Amino acid sequence: MSSKPPTVQISLFQTPVPWLTAFWKFSRPHTIIGTSLSVIGVFVIAWTVVQTGTTTPPLNPFSLLLPLVACLAGNVYIVGLNQIEDVEIDRINKPSLPIASGEFSRRDAWSIVTFAGCLSIVLAAFGGWFLLATVLSSLTIGTAYSLPPVRLKRFPFWASTCILTVRGIIVNLGLFLHYSRQLGLPLEIPGRMWALALFVLVFSIVIAIFKDIPDIEGDRRFNISTFTVRLGQARVYQAARLILTACYIGMMAIAPLIAGVNWIFVWVTHAGLLALFWWRSYRVVMPNSNLLEKPITGKSISFSDFYQFIWQLFFLEYFLYPIACLLG
Repeated sequence: MSSKPPTVQISLFQTPVPWLTAFWKFSRPHTIIGTSLSVIGVFVIAWTVVQTGTTTPPLNPFSLLLPLVACLAGNVYIVGLNQIEDVEIDRINKPSLPIASGEFSRRDAWSIVTFAGCLSIVLAAFGGWFLLATVLSSLTIGTAYSLPPVRLKRFPFWASTCILTVRGIIVNLGLFLHYSRQLGLPLEIPGRMWALALFVLVFSIVIAIFKDIPDIEGDRRFNISTFTVRLGQARVYQAARLILTACYIGMMAIAPLIAGVNWIFVWVTHAGLLALFWWRSYRVVMPNSNLLEKPITGKSISFSDFYQFIWQLFFLEYFLYPIACLLG
């Protein structure tokens, strides 16, 4: 039985600052940052390909601004729709989210989601077929992930597939093709872009797995059969660590083979981040549990903080890898 929302609903016009604060939480800031960096990072990589040609077209800020706003609006649609459908679960797992806490009503949330989805599609249509296809594909998968009767998030394999398909394949390759047309490049995907897409694809699996670890109680109660519910927190956590390790080692292994990428920069940065990841992973306290690993010295880390750290590693890839391309 769900608890009654503890707060009073707020209005954009009567209480704008609290409303904007709630909207920021509703938009799931870590996903907003991730989307922004991916849009910008792919643009930088496309620009490095342009620099290798004989002529360089003038840099048009509109080429970056339009897909950025379109993708951010699509991001709000996807995460907002998920909160609308998961409100009872969120009252257990994430009670501070605006619908679960009562700051937004379902009607408020539907208004935001509808506007964001329409805005995303309209802006993408102005950007061209590749951007429109990228946005429509992402919104369709996001809808199938959360909305009944499909609601793919009920199934671990399909839930993970949704996340990694959007962030790993559709966003990276779709945006690169969009930028290629805008910048006058041939419509083909170079090796440096395939490498990033593959890295993000595997990294997205890790994010999908980590996302469900602290939500085991609510997911179990509402029959959401995640890997964590099936296998337990500790086993899933260990698997996620190994997958992320393989992701970093794989990027380091192929970096010397990729044209236009400074492999030394990739090696130094990725080895450092991987070492930091393992050092922090041994200090994590699982939700409603004791330390996962053997007793440690020093300050422990909550799982929520560690999950945000995983997102920070994701953000850093869209910052560091374009730099490696610029240096290449």
